[in-house]
Amino acid sequence: MAPSKTTVLIEGESGTGKELVAQAIHSLSGRPENKFVAVNCAALSPQLLESELFGHEKGSFTGAGQRRIGRFEQADGGTIFLDEIGEIDAGTQVRLLRVLSERTIERVGSNASIPVNVRVIAATNKSLKKLVQEGKFREDLYFRLNVVHIQMPPLRERREDIPLLATAFLKEFARENNKEFKPLSRDALEAVRNYQWPGKRS
Repeated sequence: MAPSKTTVLIEGESGTGKELVAQAIHSLSGRPENKFVAVNCAALSPQLLESELFGHEKGSFTGAGQRRIGRFEQADGGTIFLDEIGEIDAGTQVRLLRVLSERTIERVGSNASIPVNVRVIAATNKSLKKLVQEGKFREDLYFRLNVVHIQMPPLRERREDIPLLATAFLKEFARENNKEFKPLSRDALEAVRNYQWPGKRS
């Protein structure tokens, strides 16, 4: 599905590689030469997030000293990655729903519609379906985002990858520190293979 323009929702615990998957989808898409723009939706207040995503006009709020181009406009022709999408507030959900349905944005403080050609990939370490059931996330937005669903399993559920990852990281760290690469001993490999790798759950 990477070459399509389909919206993708990636769910999984923190640390399972959701952004790496989003970058892989972009690189295999029909627009890899265009921008991949990532936004951490949990890192900003609702007002700042709206400005970050959609931009704003000069004077639209206190501190808006000049026009700002938002991330959707910056990603035009490419991909926007909305990380921690489950954290956005109700107002931003409404605006994002309009972007997905009409493929236009409005900067904060403006009524002018600006068309955007952007593929949307969203990610969350929560269950959006559960948030919908709890009344914390719009059902219509959930269905717009969840066109293609990817569930990222935690490392403890894919232990066959542990030796490959351990070797790759050891080689990387050895190279960074100008050290000779030495593989893990059998006992060390068994220890990392048996570790539970709890990650971070919500």
